[in-house]
Amino acid sequence: MRDRHANLARIRSLDPERDHLEIYQTMLRHEFCWDLRLGLNLAFNRSFSIPEIAAVHTATGELTQRTRKRIDDTGLLMYEMVLNGFDHPRGRAALRRVNQIHRPYGIGNDHYRYVLGCLVVIPTRWIDRHGWRPTCCHERRATHALYRELGRRMGITDIPETYREFADWFDAYDAAHLRPNDDAAAIERATRELLLGRLPRPLAPIGDALVAALYDDRLRAAARVATPAWPVRAGLHAGLRVRAWLLRHLGRPRTAPLFAGGVISTRTYPDGYTIDQLGPADTTDSRTTGGGAVTASRPDPD
Repeated sequence: MRDRHANLARIRSLDPERDHLEIYQTMLRHEFCWDLRLGLNLAFNRSFSIPEIAAVHTATGELTQRTRKRIDDTGLLMYEMVLNGFDHPRGRAALRRVNQIHRPYGIGNDHYRYVLGCLVVIPTRWIDRHGWRPTCCHERRATHALYRELGRRMGITDIPETYREFADWFDAYDAAHLRPNDDAAAIERATRELLLGRLPRPLAPIGDALVAALYDDRLRAAARVATPAWPVRAGLHAGLRVRAWLLRHLGRPRTAPLFAGGVISTRTYPDGYTIDQLGPADTTDSRTTGGGAVTASRPDPD
């Protein structure tokens, strides 16, 4: 049996600034596969709920009318950059596609910083609260360094210099700007269906309450979601604690990484995709295919 903390020991031997990509890949593909992916989903949900950002998304209809494709595209672009790095042809193509998608909308720097902060802070806090172990300082520093580099390559300025500073800035901005709004409510209703589809069938009768229990009070208020009854909230968190205990004491490191072979499958693209397919069609730029036109094959059932 491999040591449960073998990956953590290796992470602590690395430099979180120089080796931030390797550390983050280990977190995603070995240590916190489910937790980090769910944390990223919650991060995007939160970023979609700021009134000005929510208004952009409802105006395009990408999240309310083409929800499955929009969510799959967002995840694929993110994972292409994380699996390959920003300097790999596929990573460069994915980053270029991200910038093309956002360019027409005149999004302000603070809103970009907030989205970046969601990606840094929300998954980390989820893992610290519900993961089989909390993140270590190397993992927090590497997470910050990875997204700071993504922000730099997207032209985002004034990114806080440390994880702690970014978390403090995020909390202040979130408290001041995450307010109840109809656009966030419409997006939440659309994206909720995707989360409900992942629940085991016996939990379907309380599915809406379980999804709402994943949110905190401020996000529920912004999206006009009712607070679920305390037994649902308590039951969810008790189940997550049991899961964490089992993974901590009985689990072992994965032998095969998440996304084995570097290939990702989604319902939107069951037979593979090219990077220039991702995102709204009217923002496609022919330059994207440089490194992005390689079709992803169907992955191993990992």
